[in-house]
Amino acid sequence: MSRDPDSFRIGEQSNWNERLSLFGAINWCQMIPMGYMAKHTEGSPGWRRPPNVFDVYSVSACVNDDFADYVDYWKHNCWWFFDSPEVIQSVARENSIDLQGTKLFYYEAHEMELADGVWRPFSPGPVWPVPPHVVPPTQKQLEGFDVVTFWVENSPAPEYSPLSGNGLANELHTNAHCLFDTFDEAYTALNSGKFDGCEPGALRIFAVYSVDWSSS
Repeated sequence: MSRDPDSFRIGEQSNWNERLSLFGAINWCQMIPMGYMAKHTEGSPGWRRPPNVFDVYSVSACVNDDFADYVDYWKHNCWWFFDSPEVIQSVARENSIDLQGTKLFYYEAHEMELADGVWRPFSPGPVWPVPPHVVPPTQKQLEGFDVVTFWVENSPAPEYSPLSGNGLANELHTNAHCLFDTFDEAYTALNSGKFDGCEPGALRIFAVYSVDWSSS
């Protein structure tokens, strides 16, 4: 008899295959559209770049900045991203923000998060006045997978990307963009405790896609 996914806890090695069948690479397509963000991809000054990392495609802004401190404009969706590139361009235009040199990303998150050793579903948190209407890109390039912390007690926004922010990319294998190449690598690292104690909050796996401004 299959078990409720919410009941699986880290350390139950006898149930590894069952957990993997529920949450592993074969099911990584069970993703929630999060939205878009324009970001700078160079690391912040003083950041210790891993030898194999060329630029930083992390979801959070702990190392690679977002295009602006956008929250006060209140054009983001309930996931704290943007429903379309046009919304980002509108915010930039109305507030004299230069998008030159930024890269456009589209994100999807796996439908389960890991919190206190338990895989569980998640929601945006407090009631949001407008539901998200994320417009999928017509073309997108999968760049890898990030693990992102969410400390809902502090903010529903993505808090931290430990691969870059905590330097875990110096210990774990990543690609040239400081991301895992596969969902399975991210999932396995989480289940084996590689992210334990990095930052407070739940951990979510994000698929990171690059999108050309011209094709969005």
